[in-house]
Amino acid sequence: MREQEQLHRAAEKGSARPARSSRGGGCSAAMAVKDPTAVERANLLNMAKLSIKGLIESALSFGRTLDSDYPPLQQFFVVMEHCLKHGLKVRKSFLSYNKTIWGPLELVEKLYPEAEEIAASVRDLPGLKTPLGRARAWLRLALMQKKMADYLRCLIIQRDLLSEFYEYHALMMEEEGAVIVGLLVGLNVIDANLCVKGEDLDSQVGVIDFSMYLKNDDDIGSKERNVQISAILDQKNYVEELNRQLNSTVSSLHARVDSLEKSNTKLIEELAIAKNNIIKLQEENHQLRSENTLILMKTQHHLEATKVDVEAELQTYKHSRQGLDEMYNEARRQLREESQLRQDIENELMVQVSMKHEIELAMKLLEKDIHEKQDTLIGLRQQLDEVKAINMEMYQKLQVSEDAMKEKNEIIGRLEDKTNQITATMKQLEQSDKDLLTQTRTIAMSFVKCAGSEAQHQYKLVKDISF
Repeated sequence: MREQEQLHRAAEKGSARPARSSRGGGCSAAMAVKDPTAVERANLLNMAKLSIKGLIESALSFGRTLDSDYPPLQQFFVVMEHCLKHGLKVRKSFLSYNKTIWGPLELVEKLYPEAEEIAASVRDLPGLKTPLGRARAWLRLALMQKKMADYLRCLIIQRDLLSEFYEYHALMMEEEGAVIVGLLVGLNVIDANLCVKGEDLDSQVGVIDFSMYLKNDDDIGSKERNVQISAILDQKNYVEELNRQLNSTVSSLHARVDSLEKSNTKLIEELAIAKNNIIKLQEENHQLRSENTLILMKTQHHLEATKVDVEAELQTYKHSRQGLDEMYNEARRQLREESQLRQDIENELMVQVSMKHEIELAMKLLEKDIHEKQDTLIGLRQQLDEVKAINMEMYQKLQVSEDAMKEKNEIIGRLEDKTNQITATMKQLEQSDKDLLTQTRTIAMSFVKCAGSEAQHQYKLVKDISF
């Protein structure tokens, strides 16, 4: 009852809002002569009020989840389709001119992120081929989600974006659109269960049935009768449901009785079998008891015989105990000796292990020393190679200097030959010119001086070159 009262209050609030806006509708009626689009907006607004109010009232009286075949719900979608089509711009398509409401509704997913899921669901429906069918499916899914008012509110706020799809005088661009969005909030009290997938939404004809909204006195009187009839039908349905449940319980009880009878007969058969088994077990028990008495008598005779044997074995054990003690002492002495020997071997093994570690350490040191000596040998070899290279260079320089000395010696030899030739020519001149010696003595002396100075000069030159 509380839920119904809340629903009635929500319906009254929804109906109160249109009452406030009807004052504005009077003003627009006064301007109807000048502006026919205002008359269209007012008519559509009144139709939306009637459709939403009738849908809420009928849903509250119906009291059940609405489906797609419910007439007031169908008329509501038709009225909403006409409201969204008002003032829609004509768009030029590939084959003809197109006028559809899917464009502005598709814009909602960009403005309201939660609407992306509903838009994707509409696009994935296989039976829809036209944009108008997608728009109708979108309206039905939005009503089931109870977010149609939120989606359209985001749409009318962005009027600069709506101007691409609607004329400036369209219903969605004026105040009437905001009023309709406010009325749609009241539809959140309705639960709708609509099957969109198998329904043919492309070819539906959206015609408003005005007979649903025209009421007279007979309708007011028949409303009470309809309420009584609905109550009687509800009682009838309740009785039928109760009868169906009772029939189901009776059938279940019959089945249970049958199963119990079957289980009872089965238990009787099992009881007879169990009695037979008990008789057999009693006979077996009597037989086993007689066998048990015979076995007990045999075991007593056997125990008496074994007792005599045990006493004889005990005497032999006492005699053999002394020999075992001596063997035990001998074995213990041998064990001590072997343990001492083992201890000595372990000590020697420890010494060997320590020596092995010392040998390994000495080997590592020797390897390290060998590596260092190899490094020094490599350095000495490099130095030896450098010394050899220097010696080769000095030898080459010595060869060059020896060649130069040989050349200098050859020059000195040639100079000496030249001086000998000069002295020979001088002697020839002395012998041939004895007569002219006196006359040319001064000349010859000067010539000799000149030659001597020249030889001395050349000798000094050769001497300097040799040094």
